[in-house]
Amino acid sequence: MSYDRPPGLPIVDAMTPAVLVPNRPVTRDEVVRLCEEVRRRLEATGAGAVLVAVETVGPGPPGLGTVDLLARLELTARRAGGRIRLRGPSPGLRALLDLVGLRFEMEGQVEEREPALGVQEEVEPGEPAV
Repeated sequence: MSYDRPPGLPIVDAMTPAVLVPNRPVTRDEVVRLCEEVRRRLEATGAGAVLVAVETVGPGPPGLGTVDLLARLELTARRAGGRIRLRGPSPGLRALLDLVGLRFEMEGQVEEREPALGVQEEVEPGEPAV
């Protein structure tokens, strides 16, 4: 079944994505519900991202259960045409995600850019700056 979309752009606050706050601890049944929630929020808002508050996921240090949850949420979001962003990841979670090779956009993360033109990063002693 399909329906006609209203004319014009959807009204979306692009600066404030939907925030998903998982309960503690996350069970297998909860993973399925959270994936459905990510899909529903992306479709309902038309936004390109859902913000996941990972500071609330599970007690203690992060483990592979947290990695599994985030990987499933990202897969669901990509299938729905969006992505997830992480809010408040601990250094341990960042290291664990790095270890397993998963890359996520994180809230407040500085973008890597090229240095400004005309800026020389390193000068040998006695050489004039260019």
